[in-house]
Amino acid sequence: MTEILVPEAVEGVTAPAARIVEHPAWPRLKTAVETVRPWQSADGSIDLAADGAPSHADVTATLDRIVAAVEELAPLLPHNESYHRALVADLRRWAADGFQVPDFLDSLLAFAPASQRADGLQHLVVFPMYTQNGNPDRNLEAVVLRMVWPEWLAELERTRYDNPLFLGITFEDFTAGYDTNSAVLFPETIAVREAPERFTWGGIFCDREAARFRKVTHAAVDILGLDLPADIDAMIDDQDRCEQAFVLWDMVHDRTHSHGDLPFDPFMIKQRQPFWMYGLEELRCDLTAFKEAVNLEADGFAQGRDVQFAVLFDRMFRFPVTGDRNRNYDGLGGQLLFAYLHKHDVVRWTDNKLRIDWERAPQVTNQLCAEIEKLYRDGIDRPKLVHWFAAHDFVSTYLSPHPGSRWAKGPDALDLTQPPRKLVDDVLADEFPLSMFYEALSKKLKKTIAETKGITAQGVERAAA
Repeated sequence: MTEILVPEAVEGVTAPAARIVEHPAWPRLKTAVETVRPWQSADGSIDLAADGAPSHADVTATLDRIVAAVEELAPLLPHNESYHRALVADLRRWAADGFQVPDFLDSLLAFAPASQRADGLQHLVVFPMYTQNGNPDRNLEAVVLRMVWPEWLAELERTRYDNPLFLGITFEDFTAGYDTNSAVLFPETIAVREAPERFTWGGIFCDREAARFRKVTHAAVDILGLDLPADIDAMIDDQDRCEQAFVLWDMVHDRTHSHGDLPFDPFMIKQRQPFWMYGLEELRCDLTAFKEAVNLEADGFAQGRDVQFAVLFDRMFRFPVTGDRNRNYDGLGGQLLFAYLHKHDVVRWTDNKLRIDWERAPQVTNQLCAEIEKLYRDGIDRPKLVHWFAAHDFVSTYLSPHPGSRWAKGPDALDLTQPPRKLVDDVLADEFPLSMFYEALSKKLKKTIAETKGITAQGVERAAA
């Protein structure tokens, strides 16, 4: 099992006043990285013998430009001195090895942003990596990011939601791998010779999440004729408020994966399970964030109310109609939330207009969270396969399974002589198809969702203007 290293906080770290992306070395670095990316294979290597391949000298010269730009920018970021020194060494070793599969383990281990959580602190990151929900290949990427760590959030992390590895971050600029739907920076995406014994950080770009949320929610509200409370209508127009809501949501969501009555591997990344199990886990973490947001609102934190609406709207409007229907577990969680609220008369879709009972929404949403938590708790005493069937039955209470589902027909429809992991093959790619509501909404939101690819705070503000 991966050991988690808890970093110690470093006090007195301050952010440089100048934006790194405004330094002339940044565009040179970005251009050089973009030059290297098309030369790379899926594993990050460069086949110098392939037809049309660049010469070793051309690649080396381009890498020299990357090294020179990093060395020019590094003095502006003294908190990253060890990382940038290791980065330059990894780049030069890659060249010396003939541009085989890259190995940036040394620089990855030297990068420790969670030990320097200071609001506004900038980082220059260069790694060969894939981008989750973005580019599946391990291409070289360059990103300038900025920490989001206001004092109110730091205090909540210290006193209520300990999560020492979590990074709230925003984009300053990036190369093509992030001109996608990716909104995370995770160490496990980076090309290394072996997985490190410990992960020390994980970052989520709250500005992209907020911008995407605002654009899709505006469109959904217009399509559905939804009347919003005045303060929430104002929140959706405010990028900074939405970023604060998302960074709080993300921090609580992230820690929830390792809190509560859990499966053995809380993130389930090493397990092969039916995709509704992943959907329930992600929804459990989101609903826990919602529940905590209700408590925070009662304690006087304005961000608590904003988180509640961010969870409801992103889960109900964007998640179910984003991505394809191939075991879309995030989409499933959004479908389940809407169906649960609909069956408990919190949401009504009549006359092609959506109405929400704002007073009952927190209570009933927390009720769904409690039911999922009970499912988890009961699962501790069940064999794995029995628990999977119980979870399928739970979801089926609110979402109709595909008519061709073998799992919906029960254990007698499956070959139970096979191990549980083999029975996952009998799960349909779209085990719980979209309802008529979401079929209709998908057609009208499809274009808007496509337009959120690569979105940033600047992009959504320009669109609003």
